[in-house]
Amino acid sequence: MNLYSIEDPSFLKQKDDEELKELAQDVREFLIQSCSTTGGHIGANLGVVELTIALHKHFDSPEDRLLFDVGHQAYIHKILTGRISEFETLRQYKGLCGFPKMRESDHDVWEAGHSSTSLSAAMGIAKARDIKGEGHHVIPIIGDGALTGGMALEALNHIGSDKTDMTIILNDNEMSIAPNVGAMHNMLGRMRTNTQYNRVKHDIEDFLNRLPQVGSRLRDMADRIKDSMKYLVVDGVFFEELGIKYIGPVDGHDFAALSNAIQISKDYKGPVVIHVITKKGKGYHPAEDDKLGKWHGLGPYKIDTGEVLGSKTTPSWSEFMSNSVLERAQEDERIVALTPAMPVGSKLTKFQNTLPERFFDVGIAEQHAVTMAGGLAASGMRPYLAIYSTFLQRGYDQLLHDVDRQNLNVFLGIDRSGLVGADGETHQGVFDISFISPLPNMTLMMPKDELEAEQMIDLAFSHEGPVALRYPRGNIKGVEQSTKMKPLKYGQWEEVVEGDDMTIISFGPTLDLAIDAAIALKENGISARVVNARFIKPMDQAMLQSLGIEGNPILTVEESMLTGGLGSMIASFMADHGFTTPFRRIGIDNEYVEHGDVNRLLEDIGITTENIILQSRILLEQNNEKEIKN
Repeated sequence: MNLYSIEDPSFLKQKDDEELKELAQDVREFLIQSCSTTGGHIGANLGVVELTIALHKHFDSPEDRLLFDVGHQAYIHKILTGRISEFETLRQYKGLCGFPKMRESDHDVWEAGHSSTSLSAAMGIAKARDIKGEGHHVIPIIGDGALTGGMALEALNHIGSDKTDMTIILNDNEMSIAPNVGAMHNMLGRMRTNTQYNRVKHDIEDFLNRLPQVGSRLRDMADRIKDSMKYLVVDGVFFEELGIKYIGPVDGHDFAALSNAIQISKDYKGPVVIHVITKKGKGYHPAEDDKLGKWHGLGPYKIDTGEVLGSKTTPSWSEFMSNSVLERAQEDERIVALTPAMPVGSKLTKFQNTLPERFFDVGIAEQHAVTMAGGLAASGMRPYLAIYSTFLQRGYDQLLHDVDRQNLNVFLGIDRSGLVGADGETHQGVFDISFISPLPNMTLMMPKDELEAEQMIDLAFSHEGPVALRYPRGNIKGVEQSTKMKPLKYGQWEEVVEGDDMTIISFGPTLDLAIDAAIALKENGISARVVNARFIKPMDQAMLQSLGIEGNPILTVEESMLTGGLGSMIASFMADHGFTTPFRRIGIDNEYVEHGDVNRLLEDIGITTENIILQSRILLEQNNEKEIKN
């Protein structure tokens, strides 16, 4: 059919299974073609084509509430709700978001870029429905990987206890980004292969329904027999013990099976989980055959070969960090590595294969990862926890309470620090400075290049107390190893450009922008010093004291939130010490940053060489006017 004619999902009501199969094929072909140009989360979406179509056929969105956990598997949902014409802008600046977005459509009722949130949100939406006396269905769609998150298990406990009416779709493809791990994964594996349970259970229920009404004692005894039988065929019957009716396993690519399961769930009062088995990457061999998570989310690719486009001349920061840690781990048996379900994204697979006994993938469980790292450190190990900045937010209490408060030797590698681009506001790594800097024992650093990072890694493994090293998405610079490096002194900043008229302070990737601005200013007769504030915490108080006494204007530049950022800390220092140094800050000012090309986003925010030059001139002009008045 013409997918571009779709305005809403209501047309599905009249489609039979054969027509739905044709539609599914058309959708797959469109996704493969479209994402080859834009990139995106192609593997996850190819796996839920039939499932999404079936849900929209048997439920009435937006009156019925579909909640996509994480949200990166909502492309088919967007197609069926009339947004296909926008797909050429997918994850691009001012274009279609790669996740559900309320402002895009009434059909997007919950926004999520982090996993394991859908069940808690569904519980809130269902309770609001019940309080208001409404009758719509609530359908959270959660993956088997997300089910390992503690928040999801907390929600299941509450849903089962309250017997809240909803249909939970458990999309089981044995993957999150990388292959899933843990006891929950193993339990689902047993359910995945066990069709005997449902057959026996249904046979017993049919038998009970045919029993004559000969007294409550006989029926009670029969009910106990039925409850006992389930333990003969499935270990634990996890969901039903929680009070949630279990249906499955169901072939997630079979419309008839999906239809039957959904109809049963709609007729049942109380919570139901439909355990759906899908194949990530279904219908496209490069994505189907992927066992490492490469096809979870990627850039443009060649359709015929699956080759990802774009050349890489230097290693990524993630690869550099992980390999550097591995080199040190091979010399120091105390060093171990952890990650919350991101061995591929954080490039720790080499460490995993080389030192498997000292590598721990804990699944989607960031809180557990942080506290486990603390436990390792408390026992004399030197743990390295590789975690995306956006996901570290989920383990903040553990970082404060379990690691920093006890001053434990945990080394955090904060991946994707700064703007990350296409995944947008839920993934931008711009809050970690603000929430880490208040922690009394924490050391927080960001290198200007990989050689400085090498020195920081050595410092992190020798320092007593928790250390966090921020590094960006993208590739390292490729600085010559022969480049002479000065010794890295703890808490000491570095003057990289001399200047007498003003000082520009920055760190990490934005330091190059500051250097370029200083060069341009010098050509126009302005001498700007540039300082590499590589230690965000502790700050170089000796240098700040010197700058305060000097009294020249200071401009700070950071690819992070201004509130609680380095610029704010420097301004506080100056005020607390009685300095009236003219001061300006460039950074992200109290807003969420949408998706798009990083350079375009930086331009929008004003983190550019041109704006640094402009703000420097304004700052100097204001200072000159002040001096004239005085």
